[in-house]
Amino acid sequence: MSPKELLDTMLGFLGFAFEIQESTAPDGALTLQIYTSEIDRLVGPDGQTLDDLQFLLNRLLQARDPAAPRVIVDVEHYRTMRQDSFLQRIRALAEQVRATGRPLVLDPMNSYERRLVHNAFATDPEIASSSPDDHARFKRITLSRRPPSDAAPSTTAS
Repeated sequence: MSPKELLDTMLGFLGFAFEIQESTAPDGALTLQIYTSEIDRLVGPDGQTLDDLQFLLNRLLQARDPAAPRVIVDVEHYRTMRQDSFLQRIRALAEQVRATGRPLVLDPMNSYERRLVHNAFATDPEIASSSPDDHARFKRITLSRRPPSDAAPSTTAS
């Protein structure tokens, strides 16, 4: 059973009326885009229901095949819009760091959000992002001005 068929079955058992479109990103990631009149119910508070659905789908796929690639589940481009909004807020904070020269510590983030921040500033010659090396699930990121002589990005892996 393909990821799309499995998601179709799951949503059918949950009683949703929907359509699923499958797409593959240039990096090979598979995205299953759901279109439904019940967006709010499927996304849930702060995207939690959508995250849970994606987690469950991926667990089922990996139980069958441990090497199965991860599948992204989205509802009417909710994740894309949320990511764009998140990065817009982070870039505005980076502008504050650029203007004042003072580092800024961001609220704790999950690994996906930290990766977005680090990637957003990986090639920025003026802004550096760093995470602590602890093993906490939600970590803070510090945005700071990059020293002028620092040519290589100084990000810490999340």
